[in-house]
Amino acid sequence: MTDASAARGTPGARGTIAVVPDAEPGLVGAVERGGGVVAPLGPTTRGVVWSGSSGGTALVEALHRAPDAGWVQLPWAGIDPFADVLPSFRGDGRVWTSGKGVYAAPVAEHALTLTLALLRRLPRRVRAGEWRRDHASRSLHGTEVVIVGAGGIATELLRLLTPFGARVSVVRRSDGDVEGAVRTVTLDRLKEVATGADALIVAAALTSETRGAVDADVLAALAPGAVVVNVGRGPIVDTAALVAALDSGHLGGAGLDVTDPEPLPAGHPLWSSTDCVITPHVADAMATTPALLAARVEHNVRAFLGEAEFVGRIDLDAGY
Repeated sequence: MTDASAARGTPGARGTIAVVPDAEPGLVGAVERGGGVVAPLGPTTRGVVWSGSSGGTALVEALHRAPDAGWVQLPWAGIDPFADVLPSFRGDGRVWTSGKGVYAAPVAEHALTLTLALLRRLPRRVRAGEWRRDHASRSLHGTEVVIVGAGGIATELLRLLTPFGARVSVVRRSDGDVEGAVRTVTLDRLKEVATGADALIVAAALTSETRGAVDADVLAALAPGAVVVNVGRGPIVDTAALVAALDSGHLGGAGLDVTDPEPLPAGHPLWSSTDCVITPHVADAMATTPALLAARVEHNVRAFLGEAEFVGRIDLDAGY
């Protein structure tokens, strides 16, 4: 019996799993490959795979209909779309898992793409409209890079940055070194490690601690011409401070896959900033997302049945 089934007093190996609110074929197939039995949501449901990217209220209603569900799988790495309701489930005895780490490779690839594009001044060049020769491009080789976050994206980024010989500092919520980083510090030392850095890449979850962490002081501490990339969550970066730093010329560029507000409204100053690239929250490369999520669900179904360890467990107290 797994900790999920034991916690709810139900035999996981004989329980049923509901894929809701939409029974997407890819996720249904993943449950079945993992050895689970897919059935409609109800009193006999022992596990819930949530297929919607949002819907906190609907999730609450679903779990009220399945009071003996011992495991809940959420779809994305970030759980902020459900932040309003998740605190009410603290200590409920369920195992909660997410897509944490599932999309690390494509998101890290996107972060590297944005970083290289900014250092090479591509935003300015693609808007030129005429031949303008300058030598403002910079290389990533041998630079000082700060990564905010220490999860799967950061781990993959460290691997991708290795050939460039970049010196990478990692900023994380808790103590503990991250392999491949020249130094690892806690969030309260972000300004310290950002001082003089050539690039700052945000790849953290949104929590009460990380919200607004990259503020005017942190941006001012970066080296002149430094670039900022955000593939984490928009509110981690102070948008007004970012606009000001770009307008002043202190920053060399910003690459944003996430924004605050999101979606970024037409006419916002960031759209017209010469040295800013904005992508509409697509770093996870949607063409590959379904297969990656299905693989996570299949694995965690096996864990629910006692054949593996759960991956991507959520700490409801920490908020990720």
